[in-house]
Amino acid sequence: MPFTLATWNINSVRLREALVSRLLTEEQPDVLCLQEIKTPLEKMPLDGFRALGYTHVVARGQKGYNGVAILSKLPLLDAGDQDFATLGHARHVAARLENGVTVHNFYVPAGGDVPDRAVNEKFGQKLDYLTGMRDWFHGAPPEKSILVGDLNIAPREDDVWSHKQLLKIVSHTPVEVEHLAQVQDAGGWVDITRQDIPEGLLYSWWSYRAKDWDAADKGRRLDHIWATPDIASAGHGSRILRAVRGWDQPSDHAPVFASFDL
Repeated sequence: MPFTLATWNINSVRLREALVSRLLTEEQPDVLCLQEIKTPLEKMPLDGFRALGYTHVVARGQKGYNGVAILSKLPLLDAGDQDFATLGHARHVAARLENGVTVHNFYVPAGGDVPDRAVNEKFGQKLDYLTGMRDWFHGAPPEKSILVGDLNIAPREDDVWSHKQLLKIVSHTPVEVEHLAQVQDAGGWVDITRQDIPEGLLYSWWSYRAKDWDAADKGRRLDHIWATPDIASAGHGSRILRAVRGWDQPSDHAPVFASFDL
């Protein structure tokens, strides 16, 4: 069952319902994983998505911030969620497709502005969250699984506009990169995007602070699609829809796509 999957930090699904609908109409992924939906489920604008064929939804909502959702044309079975670091946040949800593939949708904490847990509680929470992910995958090694989401870390030197200038900036510090590597190693996860696009600068996020984000092009690859080794070879067609960052009233993230022949 070949299918295409996308992940996108939408930064409020109610505010950007029209953008989600446009993406679903123009690109028609079989599965769309959203992060930062910023709404309780009862207020999520599902009717419009259902009208486009996305009749299956597994989600965890939260008023005003966080929240993750999986919209699908394909039938889904709710596969639960985890509250890593016991933050009480809606940051993870999992769903199982009929072909047995489990999709994990994550929104890892951003970590604040100062990369020092001694003075910045949010940075400590981010590291603890990643440690929780690592331990969970160690304890229950995933099989036939895809992990997607805004992981809020750009791990490689060519995942940021300037490796040297961002070494002390949250999202690219060595301690964060090491924590993410431990999560990846614990599950044996394969970075599908970089499997398909192994070389070159690659970004999925551009700050709102830039007057002209496109011209400045100071991006980071914070959004990821991983797969377990047993299905990684089936992944292909990875792409980041940079143009979406330029849509009217956009999210600061662009959607990331991959297809799987399973």
